[in-house]
Parts: sequence; structure tokens; C-alpha cells
Amino acid sequence: MDLQLQGKRAIVTGGSRGIGKAIARQLALEGADVVIAARGQEALQATAKELAALTGRTIVPVVTDTGSTDSVNALIAHAVEALGGVDILVNAAALPGGISTATGIAEVIDAEALLDIDIKVIGYLRTARAVAPHLLANGWGRIINIGGLAIHRTGRPVATLRNVGVAAVTKNLADELGPQGINVVAVHPGLTRTERTDSAAAARATSGNTIGRIVDAGEVADIVAFLASPRSVAINGDAIAVGGGSPGTIHY
Repeated sequence: MDLQLQGKRAIVTGGSRGIGKAIARQLALEGADVVIAARGQEALQATAKELAALTGRTIVPVVTDTGSTDSVNALIAHAVEALGGVDILVNAAALPGGISTATGIAEVIDAEALLDIDIKVIGYLRTARAVAPHLLANGWGRIINIGGLAIHRTGRPVATLRNVGVAAVTKNLADELGPQGINVVAVHPGLTRTERTDSAAAARATSGNTIGRIVDAGEVADIVAFLASPRSVAINGDAIAVGGGSPGTIHY
């Protein structure tokens, strides 16, 4: 299937490593030019060089702190200048699992909880707010927000909260922007193999989903690439679980 992404212009936050890097790679393989954003300059530059050599597409690294409105606005301006515009935003700039490790309310530290929400929920909202005028001017666009399957689980209240926040932001944006040709979708990975995954984590995944193995970041990226494409027009405001299936639960 031709995803019709040839020549599209994308921004991927959190694009220097992990799921974000895999998404940037797949979008570029499908013919998009990509701005990758993250806080670490060295990793960004290495990833940009690697992906440009692999795909032959333009890959632009931009150091960005999505906790800063000024930094986010500068990212969007840089992307528009470098690529001649923007069509797709993928929000993936968040620490996997979050900062807070609290498993009960007594363990929640206010500053950690607020930082988690600022990075993953408000950070996503900042980038969407900055890019929306450009997508509206195009009359077409895609925003994909990377959440997590903690949205469906108790046991880590802040982790659940931040992913519920991603879903809420996604649905609000979808309802507002959908009539103008901009689809907004949330994608919720579970435990996913990236360059950081060790054998113990991979083994844990075999009992945590219904496919019996860990999902690879590239497999998540395949789903995101479809959602970023014109082919995905029938999906808007929804949340797509990409964790290999959750045993014993029914969502409808």
C-alpha cells in the first residue's frame, strides 16, 4: 500500500532515540522529510546523520525542550523554514514510564507528578498549539500523540494520569481540528523493544500481552506511519493500543 507520504513534512519530538527514532525512520523511509527534536544535541545529530544516510531524505535535528513555550515555538519556526512547511506532528517527547515511580498515593511527590504532566501532557499541547496554524493553512494535517498502556492500569497513579491526559488532549484537538482536515490520534504502546531494552524486560513482555513476545519499536512505527498518512482519514480522536494485546481485558 502506498501511504502517500512522499514529500510530506514531519516533526517528531523525542526523535533522537527509542520509539520516536523508529517513527522518524519509518516516516523517512516512506518518503517524508523529518525534523527530529529532543533535548540532547549529541544524540540528535547522530540520529539525524544515521537516518539521512539510511533513507536519503532530509533529516533536521533541532534541540528542543517541550517544557518551554519559547523552545517549542522556535522548533516549529525552524521546521517550517527548513522544510518549507509542516504536515505531520508526532509527539513522543516523554520519559518512558515517567519520572514518578509512585505505586500508591502516599508515595506521590508533587514536583515529580507536575513535571510528568508538564512534559507529556502540556508539552504535547504546546507543540500542537504551535503547529496547528500551519496545518490549518494547508487544509490538511496529522497529529499523533504517543501515550502508553498505563492508561488502562492502576498501580502507578501518575503514570495513569499522564496518559489519560494525552487521551483527553487528543480527543479535544480531534473534535476541534477534524472538520478542517486535521486528524488527531493517540497511540498507546506497552512494553516496547528499543535500544535500551534488556533481556529481562523482553522476557517480562511475553506474559504481559497476547502475542507472547515484546513488540518492537519498528512495529509501533509502522502503525504511526499509517496514521500519519492520508490513508487514515477514517480514524480521528481515537486511541490505538499497540502493545500486542492485553490479556483478560475488553475495551469497546
